[in-house]
Formats: sequence, structure tokens, C-alpha cells
Amino acid sequence: MCHGFIDSPNKDGILISQGMALQFDTDIQFVKGVGPKLGELFRKRGILRVQDLIEFFPRTYEDRRAVRHIQSLVPDQLVSIKAKVLKVRSMQLGRSKRRMYEVVIGDASGRISCKFFRVPYRGFFERFEPMAEVRVIGKVTFYRGVKEFHHPDIHPIKEDEENENDLIPIYTELEGLSTTRIQRLIQTVIGQPIPDVLPVWVREKHGLIPLGEALREIHDPPLELADQFLAITSKAQQRIIFDEFFWVELHLALKRAGIEREKSIPIVSKGRLAERLEKSLEFDLTGAQKRAYAEIIADLAKPHPMHRLVQGDVGSGKTLVALMAAAFVAEGAAQTALMVPTEILAEQHYANSVKRLEPLGIGCALLTSQTKNKERIEILERLKTGKLQLVIGTHALIQDDVEFKSLALVIVDEQHRFGVEQRNKLKRKGVSPHFLVMTATPIPRTLAMTVYGDLDVSIIDELPKGRQPIVTRKTFQSKRGLVMGFVRDQLKAGRQAYIVYPLIEESETMELKNAIEEHEKIKEEFSEFQVGLLHGRMKSQEKDEVMRRFRAGAIQILVATTVIEVGVDVPNANIMVIEHTERFGLSQLHQLRGRVGRGEHKSYCILILGYAMSEEAAQRADIMEKTNDGFKIAEADLEMRGPGEFLGTRQSGLPGFRMANLVRDVKILQQARDAAFTLIERDPTLSKLEHLPLKKKLEELLKMWVG
Repeated sequence: MCHGFIDSPNKDGILISQGMALQFDTDIQFVKGVGPKLGELFRKRGILRVQDLIEFFPRTYEDRRAVRHIQSLVPDQLVSIKAKVLKVRSMQLGRSKRRMYEVVIGDASGRISCKFFRVPYRGFFERFEPMAEVRVIGKVTFYRGVKEFHHPDIHPIKEDEENENDLIPIYTELEGLSTTRIQRLIQTVIGQPIPDVLPVWVREKHGLIPLGEALREIHDPPLELADQFLAITSKAQQRIIFDEFFWVELHLALKRAGIEREKSIPIVSKGRLAERLEKSLEFDLTGAQKRAYAEIIADLAKPHPMHRLVQGDVGSGKTLVALMAAAFVAEGAAQTALMVPTEILAEQHYANSVKRLEPLGIGCALLTSQTKNKERIEILERLKTGKLQLVIGTHALIQDDVEFKSLALVIVDEQHRFGVEQRNKLKRKGVSPHFLVMTATPIPRTLAMTVYGDLDVSIIDELPKGRQPIVTRKTFQSKRGLVMGFVRDQLKAGRQAYIVYPLIEESETMELKNAIEEHEKIKEEFSEFQVGLLHGRMKSQEKDEVMRRFRAGAIQILVATTVIEVGVDVPNANIMVIEHTERFGLSQLHQLRGRVGRGEHKSYCILILGYAMSEEAAQRADIMEKTNDGFKIAEADLEMRGPGEFLGTRQSGLPGFRMANLVRDVKILQQARDAAFTLIERDPTLSKLEHLPLKKKLEELLKMWVG
């Protein structure tokens, strides 16, 4: 993370490069050797200024110290080799329009294929002529018994390539702009002193080298530190990683300090209604549920608003904890709003609320886009006068005409499905209301510290007694007949099944089964049973009707897409069949599996892999077979996909890290978090003179993250 240049010849933060005056915010095209045409190419990749060029870090390093031959390559090893092009070809993948491109290379010891499932840019493959010498940098993959490269860095070796015995930074290729040329451009702008706004005590405490030194070494690593740079343990890399985490944590610490300065509505409640609710249950609360409820009640007693995340696996009983909190608030003559992502889920929560809360005298209502106008007007009036204590709904809750008399608690289910502004709009309907987030997507601790770092976290890590683990098995299309035979046996025993597909209808670009077509086939195959269809393009009323019939047992097989990922409990459904499992992420698979195992019957999840399966898809299926623990699955998912994909950076407000890795760098994350929160304890608004440059930098970053 860089800032303006200082100590430059004219004392105005100007960098002199080859006779050209440059500043950190100077347009990229004015760097010597760039110009308008190349500048436009850089801008397309988000490199707009000199600062962006300096922060365009190498994605890896090429170690040319050890000569490697194709015969000696080992799977999962990141290598650099020189070889000759033997063949370049492309082929169609099945019946789809997608193509796979292949560059076969060889040396004296053997040959290996470099496969590409997308074209990096136009003209990429035209560069490789037969017998031309190329350099390939990539991870060796072992796929279907054969060693090969998937999407490696590959480029023709040119005469200007030097440093045969060296450590070379490898940058993401920009339409033919070689690593060598990118490195030379960066060297023209990185020679001047770079200021460091990180407080001295933070640098000293954590042994951080100066920012300028770190940046220069990252782009031109000393050969004697080659092993450290390859292992991402060098002081230069650790400094940048610390900074990336620090700015996120500083933002969260400021948010937290702001929350603690707010004044919330005092809730005067003895918790008797919540106690009556607990006594009315047909089962005992788990220890984790009791702990989460106690943490919430302790927050509600504080003078500033609660900001708490309750996370727990599918079926762990988060909703019941939320209803107990709503009962506590209702006893204090205040109101609760519960916002959920789908109408089906809203209806389920409403049915539970009516069953659990109305016998206690707590008024409940359901507000969605399907609510009839007359009923809606009545609900809005009861909310405005305070006669309604709990309202459950979808986005309909944030409409301008929805007003509360005393909204004291906002509960958001599956927060990552809502935008930041949607959540804030609901919160603004009260006076600093308490804020409770629920998620059935277990979030690894490292991600919770960055995405939800301004929230306290309650974890419900116990399932209710008697809940049987779901038996999960992977198989292949060739065994589909056996799978359907097993499904038939379960249906004959009175059970119900889900069969899930990745697509709604046939695709020209993907050779995958789809829900609409397969629904007709399954109706024929299982003609003695009722087969329903559910997908995202159906109208809400149609979806609700299908789901009601399935829940009531009138439908035995529900053919669906991931619209059921977060949905209604059907205790009698004990089989989940997922076709083309390779098309689903780990988190999705776990959520889908969670639709079964909700009743007394032994439940099964069968993963059917397609023929065009990747090594990673097989790995995901293996993980699902081995564990039902959502937290372990979340850790594996984060490691495989990275934080941006895991939750969606736009929804979470999380910046994309250039160098930091939430799995690998957890110790540095904790250090950066401690430093940021300690700094805000000392200066809650960053208003001290020595912290003003740091505050300015954070404001600049926030604009980038939001933009």
C-alpha cells in the first residue's frame, strides 16, 4: 500500500523519471515508455496511475537457478522449464461450443501438454511456431493419470531475456506485454523515497521494514533471498501483507468505535416471555443456543447498539435463538424486524413465529411483495402504532412507507445475500437499533475477522440431540441407474427426494443436464409417483405452491435448481441427489445437503459427477464425503476459492487482496488487527496530528473499495 513520494528534488512530492516529472497520482500514460496506446491497455486492467503500476505486484517468481526437465516434473510443483513447441491445436468440448486449446511442448527427456480452457487474449496461440523455444511457468497437474499444465504462463524466449541464473518476477500478462517489459516500466518509477504513514510503534512492534524498501525488493528480489520470496516469507512480502490487512482492520475498528459512541433504545425487560417460550418447547435448547442467547441479552443491556453475528450450521437452531431475542424485546415494549432473502423462507419463519410467539401475546406479521394491499395497509398501521411486535419479510420491509413506532432490534438472515445499503436502510427505520446477523454459511474465523470484524460473533456449533449425520457418497454418470434404483426404494418406503440440476434449461455453450428437460424424463421414469419442478424463473406464487405441495407430501420427487439452497424444512425428505456436482461450489453443496436430514429418517446425499470433471471438482466431492461439519467445509472452501469468491467482495465490502492470503497469513492478520484496534483505542477518530496522513490514506482506499 503506497502513498505519495517525498524528498524529491522540488520538495512537492514530485518524482523525476527520465526527465519527466511524475507524482503518485500521475496518469499512467505519462510514464516513459507507456504512452496513450499502452496507457489504455493498462487502464483496462485497473492500472490508472503511477501508484497502481508500483502496486502491480508479481503473481509469482520464476526460479531459474535449477534446470528442470519434463521427465522429472512432480504434480503440484510450481516449476519453470525451457522446451520446444511440438504442436498447437484446439478441439471442441463435447456437443458444446466451448473449445479447449493445447500447446504440446517437449525436451530431450519427454513431452507435456499445456491446456487452456479459455483464450487469454486474441492472438495468444498464434505466437507459438513449431520448434520455437518457449519458457513455461506453472503448477504441474496430475489429471486422469497424466501430468500436464493447466493455464500456465507460457511465452516465446526472446533474445533480450537475460539472468539465466536468477529469480525473475512474473506478472500477469497484459496482451503480449512481457514480464521483462513490465518490470522495466516499474523500475523507471520506483527509485525515489516512498513515505510510510504506518505509526513507528506499529512498525517497531511487528518488525516491519520500511515500505519503500519492501516495494523495491518485491519487484527486484535479491537472489540470496530467493527461497524466502518463493515461499512468500520474505520481510518485503510480509510488510505488504500486513499493510493490506491493516487497512481493512482499521476501517472495521473505526466502524466499531462509531457504534460504541451511538446511543441505543433502552430495553427494559426481565426476559420472562423468552423463558416461557423456552419452557413451551418440546425439546431442550443446546448449550450453544443458550450461550448465544445469553450473549445477545448481555448486548441488549448495553447503552450502545448490539452488532452481533450468529453463525451456525444448517439446522443448528439459529432462528429459535432469534425468536427468543424478539420475545425479550417485545416484553420491553419494542419492535423487531426480521429480513430474509426469499419469500419461501419468510413464510417458514412466519409460521414458526406464529406457533411460538403468538401464544405469548406477541403480535407477528408477514410482509412480502405478495402481501395483498388491504392486508399490507393494516400491517403498516399496526407497525406505526406499535401494536405489532414482530414483522418478518423480504426486501418489502425497506420500502419508504414502512414505519415503526419503536424498532429496537433488526435481524438479517443470510446477510451476504443483501447489499450494504439494503441492510442500512432497514436499520435507519429505528433510532440506533440493535443489529443481529444470522448465517447458515459457516464463515472461517479469518474471514469473519475481515468481513464481519466490526461484529461480535456467536457460534452455534452443536446440532440438536437425535439429529443423524447425513450419509454422503460420490458417484459417476455411469452409476446413475443404481442411484435411481435406491431413490425408488426410499420413495416406496414413504420418503421424499430432491434431484438438483445446475441449469434451468438447455444451454448451447454447456453440455449439462437441465431441470426442465430432466423433469419430463423423471416423470416418465417414476410414473407411479408425483414429480414436481422448481426453478428461479417461476413466479413466486408458482414456487410457493410447489413447495407447499412437496412439504405436504403431495409431491414425492422435487426436481429443482439451487433455488432450494436456502429454503423450507421438509422433515420427510431424506434423499438429495445432485447431478453435475462438478458445477457447484463447496458451500453450495453443503447448503443443498442441509435440505435433508431434518427428520427422524436416515438421510442421504448422492453426488453424481459429470464426465468433464476437473481435479478440483473431485476434491470438493471428496471433502463432502468426509465431513458434515460446515466449519471444516468453509475452511476448505475458502482455501480453494479465496475470500472474494467465497462471499462476494462487492456484497461484503471486502477489498480484493493483492498479496495477502486469509488462510496462509492468519498470524499476520491477527497482528494487523491488534495494531489497528489498539490505534483506535488511543485515537478513536484518528484526529491527532500524527494520524491525519493515515486517515487520509484510509479515506482514499474506502472510495476505491466502494467504487
